Parts: sequence; C-alpha cells; structure tokens
Amino acid sequence: MSTSTEETKQETAAESKLPAKLQTIIKTVEELTVIELAELVKALEKKFGVSAAAVAVAVAAPAGGGAAGGAQAAAEEKTSFQVTLTAAGDKKIQVIKEIRALTNLGLKEAKDLVEGAPKVIKDGATKEEAAKIKAAVEAQGGKVEIK
Repeated sequence: MSTSTEETKQETAAESKLPAKLQTIIKTVEELTVIELAELVKALEKKFGVSAAAVAVAVAAPAGGGAAGGAQAAAEEKTSFQVTLTAAGDKKIQVIKEIRALTNLGLKEAKDLVEGAPKVIKDGATKEEAAKIKAAVEAQGGKVEIK
C-alpha cells in the first residue's frame, strides 16, 4: 500500500469523526481556487482580527494536486516585513522619540538604534504596521526601508 493511499484513508477517517457541518466546510474549502482561498483568509483575518498566514498554507496544501501548487503561490505572498532605519536625518532627537514610542525601547537603546543606522526597527511586522512605522519615522525626518 502506498503512503499517499494511507494518508488519504487517515484523512477520510479523521473527517468522518467530524460533525457534518465541519465536513461540509472542509469539502467547500477543498474546491476553492487559490485566489478564492486567499480572499477567504483575508476576510476571516479582518472579521476576527487574527493572522492566519501559517494556517492558510496548511489548509491549502492537503487540498490535492491543483491546490498544492496554489499553496506555494500563497506562501510567496509576503506577510511579514522587516522595517529598517537607514538614516536618522536632520531631526535625530525627534526620530529617537518616535522610535521609543513605536518600539517601547529605553532612551539609550533608541538612541543607539538611531545612531547605528542602518538598523532594524521591527522584524516580522505586518504590511500595515510596517507602513505605519515608516510614515511615523519619515514624518520626523528619518529614512526607512521596508523589506
């Protein structure tokens, strides 16, 4: 017996233990295209105020041959960003104050970060959070790069 056949039987056995309502949801998710699945994840994240980046890939992967390639495409969509201070600018004190407010660093740590630019302000930030940090620091005269 092949491994994929065993996995399919185990998945079927696990699904049969689920209530009919959940089985219906699983069946529906399996039939979604990658784009539809991505839209569903975004809608659920917005509705419940959570991040499901790892869950989206895990849900898409077992859906079958067509969706396995889709999981790879979903994984390529960047969900976490690194915000780096590249230069302090002319208003170094204001930039230090803004860094302290954004990161909850102490005065010395924020000063060292600003003076040691380029340095990472935040790693693993969401797209919205990265944009907010960039706008706040650049409003004070600093230069920020998002990777």
